Formats: sequence, C-alpha cells, structure tokens
Amino acid sequence: MATVTASTPRALPTGLLKHRAVHKLLLIALAAAILVPLANAQWASGSWPAALTVDLTKPLSGASDWIIDNRDSHPLFLYFFGYVSNAVVISVHAVYVVLLGAGWAGVTALGALVAWRVAGVRLALGTTAAFLACGLLGMWVPTMQTLALMVVAVLASVVVGVLLGLAAGLSGRMDRILRPVLDTMQVMPAYAYLLPVVLVFGMGVPAAVLATVVYAAPPMARLTALGLQCADKEVLEAVESLGTTARQRLLTARIPLARKELLLGLNQTIMMALSMAVIASVIGAAGLGDRVYQALASVDVGAALAAGIPIVLLAVVLDRVTGAAGDGTEGHGRAGWAYALAGTVVVAVAGRLLGRLDWPDSWTLNIAEPVNRAVDWMTNHLYSGVPVIGGTADWAGHFTTWVLDPVRDGLQGLPWWSVLLIVATLAWLIGTWRTALTAVLAMAAIGVLGVWTPALDTLSQVLAAVAVTLVLGFATAVAAARSDRVERMLRPVLDVFQTMPQFVYLIPVVALFGVGRAPAAAAAVVYALPAVVRITTQGLRQVDPAAMESSRSLGATSWQQLRQVQLPLARPALLLAVNQGVVLVLAVVVIGGLVGGGALGYDTVFGLAQGDLATGLVAGAAIVCLGLMLDRVTQPTERRPGKGA
Repeated sequence: MATVTASTPRALPTGLLKHRAVHKLLLIALAAAILVPLANAQWASGSWPAALTVDLTKPLSGASDWIIDNRDSHPLFLYFFGYVSNAVVISVHAVYVVLLGAGWAGVTALGALVAWRVAGVRLALGTTAAFLACGLLGMWVPTMQTLALMVVAVLASVVVGVLLGLAAGLSGRMDRILRPVLDTMQVMPAYAYLLPVVLVFGMGVPAAVLATVVYAAPPMARLTALGLQCADKEVLEAVESLGTTARQRLLTARIPLARKELLLGLNQTIMMALSMAVIASVIGAAGLGDRVYQALASVDVGAALAAGIPIVLLAVVLDRVTGAAGDGTEGHGRAGWAYALAGTVVVAVAGRLLGRLDWPDSWTLNIAEPVNRAVDWMTNHLYSGVPVIGGTADWAGHFTTWVLDPVRDGLQGLPWWSVLLIVATLAWLIGTWRTALTAVLAMAAIGVLGVWTPALDTLSQVLAAVAVTLVLGFATAVAAARSDRVERMLRPVLDVFQTMPQFVYLIPVVALFGVGRAPAAAAAVVYALPAVVRITTQGLRQVDPAAMESSRSLGATSWQQLRQVQLPLARPALLLAVNQGVVLVLAVVVIGGLVGGGALGYDTVFGLAQGDLATGLVAGAAIVCLGLMLDRVTQPTERRPGKGA
C-alpha cells in the first residue's frame, strides 16, 4: 500500500507534462523569460516604434492618379471593367423596366402568386400586404429601384458565394486559403473600398452592385462550406460504397445534406445585401437607400423610417419566399406555375389598360410627423432623470467609464511587443504555430501601417461590443432553440434588426445615448446580434435527436443536456457565430466613427469624404488585420497528426 501511495504523486506531473496545452505553456514561458527582458531593454515604451512604420501615402496616391489618368484609355478598363460595368447596368435596367412595365398591381400579383405557389395562402397574403405597405408609404418607385438593384446583386452574391463555399467545403487547403479572403471581404469597411470602386467604375449602379457583392457573398460562402464539412459521414460513406463519382456524391448527397445551411446562407446574403442599400446610395445608387440618406442628412428620422420600412419588408418577403421554396412544402407542378404566370399577366395588362401602372398619390400615408414626435418624447423622457434605473445617458456613461476606458487604457498602456506576445499565446493555445504566426503578423502589420494607437482604441470597442453581443446572442438563441414559439416571435424582430439600415437607428441611438464610443458599441451590438442568434439557434436545433433522447433517458436535467450535449455537439455552429459576431461588429466600426467612435472608423470615413485614398485604405486595411487576428485567436485550428504543434 505504501508503495502505491508513493508512486501516485510522481505519475500526475508526468501526465500533465504530456498534455499538449501544458507543453505549449511551458514553451511560451521559456520564450517569454528570454525575450521579455531583451524587448523591455530595447523598447521600453508602449507605442510602436516609428522606425518600424512604412508610409504608404505616396504609392497609394500614385495609384489613384494612375487610375484617373488611364480610366478612359487603358485596355484593362476598356475591355474588362467596361464590359463588367455594362453588363451590370443592362441587367439592373432590364429588371427595373420589367417591374415598371408590370405596374404596382402586376408586381404585387406576381409576388403574391409566387408566394402562394411555394408556401400557401398565408405567405401570399403577407407578401401582398408588404408590397401594398411600400406603396402606402409613398415609396413605390424607390422600392422598385432598390428591388431591381438587389435582385442582380443577390444573384451575383449567391453565385460567387456558392463557388467559394464549394471550394472551401471540399478542400481543407482551400478553406485555409479562402478564410482570410472572406475575412477581408466581410471586415473591410464598405467606406474603405467605396473610393477605389468609384475610381474604377465611377459613381452609379455598377459600383453599388460590386460593393454589395463584396459584402454579401462571404456569409453564403461560409455557410456553404460549413454545410459541406458537417455532412453526415455515414451517409457519404454509404453513397461512396455504391461506386459513385465525386461529382455524383456532391450533387446527390453533400448538397442535399447541406440544404439548411445553404438556405441560411441565402437568408444572410439577402439581409446583408439590403443592409448595403444606404451605403450604396453614397456612390450614386438610387432607390430607398438614397431616400434614407437624404432624410438623415436633414435629421428627419420619420422620413428615414418611411424609407427604411420598405427595405425591411423586401428582406422579409424575399427571406420567406426563398426559404419556403427551398423547403418544398407546397406543390410545384408546371400547371400551377403556368396559372400563376397567366394570372400575373392578366393583372398587369388590366392595370395598363386602366392606366393604373403608377401608385396613386392619394393612396399614401405620412408617418414622418408621428415618428418624429415619438423620438422627441423618448429623448425628453428617457435620456436622463429616470427614477431608480437612471437614464440612457447614465448607462452610456457607465459603460464608457467602467468598460470601454479601462480596456482601451489597458491595451494602449501595454508595450507593443507584449501585445504581440499575448496574441501569439492565445492563438497558439487554441491552434498551431502557423495560426499564431498569422495572428502576430496581422497585428504587427497594423504597427507597420502606422496606426497602432487608434487600432488599439478600435480593438477595445470591438472586444466590448462582441462580449455583449455573444452574451445576449447565446442566451437568446438557447431560448429560441428550446421553444418554437419563442423562435417564431423572434424571427420578425431579428429581420427588422438585421435589415433596417444602420443609418436609420443611428439617430435614435445618438438621441438616447449621446455622442461617443458607447452609442457606437450599441449600434454594433444591434447589427451583429441577429446573425449570432440565427446561427446559434440553427446549430442547437440540429443536434442529433438520438443524443438528446439518450441523455434524457439517463436522467439528465435540461441544464445538463444543454451544457453536456447540445453545446459540445453544436461547436462548429457556435464557432461560426463567434466569427460572425466579430466580423459584423468590425463592419459597423465605420458607422460608429460617424457618431463619435473615433479611431479607425473615423479615419475611414474621413478618407472617403476627402478623397484621400491613403488614409481610407490604410484604416480599412488595419480593420481587416484586426479581424484576421481576432479570427485566429477565437477560431480553433485542427492539428494534423505529425505536423505542427
């Protein structure tokens, strides 16, 4: 007995030392013991050394001048970008002409009949009400302009996203290559690449469509890849045992098994494309976005809401119709579709014969005045002086003082080399040395670009907003995953939050919280929360029912099932939710710069407003580097046997 007792303590440290995480920690501690004194002796200050920065102003200004000088003569512009621009213009114009030719009655009938064929009477009535509401708000023509633009942009985004998702889902190497590309597409603020897009394509529809595709395609690509990677291996093995080719397995097994993820990707693409409507209006895209932008320029929240509501309605209709079409719950016989098409033609022709193509001016409602009165009331009664809980201004002040300021001061107070060491440690602990190297290089690139201090300010805001988003998002998703009623109630709310242009709720946010970093964080949370809730809910609901039933039969409580079964099995979806929370919060950094967020967001907006390509692109590139670093720190990388540590 004495021998056994004595040998046990000696075995425990040996087992711990063999643990991969402990091994990494020991190596990190050894490296820190050697490097920290050297770095502290060489660079004792916290700021990034000026000697290690590179000024990109001259080369970027030169590139801008070259584009302007050669835009009308160089073959690249004449025979490539020119054809792309013409194809986009023709496509959007063709869709718009068809919509105007059908008239308001024909478009409404088409939407209702398509909804009826794919989902039934209830969705048909909802679609009819949505289109009629667009007319009642006096926004019929802008709605058709936006719808034409979005049809082309969403189709292009889906095609690009599916192709990228197929490449990433079928090849681990392509997945690793495309991840930073998708991060760049989604995290790069629209304001940062609007200027080069305008330089190449000029102001107008082509630039707006391209900017929308860059922003809206990544969710489709990510969810397509996720669906292919998470396909049931037993089903794939069964199909392979039948002697099928790789192409047959893809078409008959992988893609059908990934249907839910594909539909969710389509949903997210539609939502994000429509959320770009206002930003696209900055570079000359007409439609609802332009009405919102003009209204907010005069601080008219009511008029902005009147144009923002149709954007939400379009998103809801397209989401419901495409989702129902993918589910295949209703009949899709050719005869039924022929009747629907015939009915649309009859209604459109009748409207033309009666001279009712345009929405009657007398059939409009003015909601601007009551909305503005409501905003004034909220500002007067909720901003300050609320008993017990305090006003919204107090909340913003406490959040800034207790959260944002300490995090920012803590990050900026650290020596720059210690920040790199922390990033390397976190990335290596959950990934490989390649992951850590990528994260460190991304963070170091920010210093090289000369924006180290404002980048740490932005990082503090992002960390705070992501933390709030994940806490609220995961709690809400758990409730939605466990109750169909809660999910049905949340769905329209999430649609509104995700599709309502940020500019529309930016003024109420500023009215309630004031100007500063707190309202910027609030806007980011509102924008990123719906995607986190949707993806997490989807992952929790797709947990194998057999695993849930087995745990229930063993007497597991509801909390134990969630903690020990659902969350571990939904890990890929949870990691994707974290990723989307990070990138969507970063996407709103620029919007936060408009309301006092400062830092990189303000630099990006300033670059676009002043036509300063260097300032805008450098700040945008720094935001992308932050996104790449946060992705590597939060997304575990699988370790391949025998390679890497």
